[in-house]
Amino acid sequence: MTESPGLSRPDNCASFDGDEESLRPGPLWRHALWAAGLTILGVGLGWADASYRFGPDEYGMPLAVSGQVRLYLVAWSVTGLTAAAALRAVAARVPLIGPDVLVLILTFMGTRLSLGFRPEPPVLGASAAAALTAVFIWCALALRRGFRGYRGRRATSGGRGGG
Repeated sequence: MTESPGLSRPDNCASFDGDEESLRPGPLWRHALWAAGLTILGVGLGWADASYRFGPDEYGMPLAVSGQVRLYLVAWSVTGLTAAAALRAVAARVPLIGPDVLVLILTFMGTRLSLGFRPEPPVLGASAAAALTAVFIWCALALRRGFRGYRGRRATSGGRGGG
């Protein structure tokens, strides 16, 4: 009885009316476009934020120093694409809350911190691994909750009677 009305509709997969927690079915190209678009947006915002400062220099994170930024941009682009692909794959199977926000925050903050502090490759790899671990935990929790909800609906929808 505490279930959201958006999850109990039988045609939940057939239409997307903009709820936050609904399935995201569709063709593969739409999922790929979503993943690439969010990754580019997150990395681009991080790069832009690291390039310009609106306030005094004493506050906030350091700006991106001159030099090679390609390694950091590629690392966070790959991390963002992997995270977005995992989240979108899960969102196509079970309702998932906020996959787009999670991808944007992780890629933006990862890019911004990497360009500001220029970590060594092992530290960069560890931060990317931490971001992907957070995404995979988010996916695992959604899958667990989604499959448990499916079993509960199936048991109450007139299946075998048991006691």
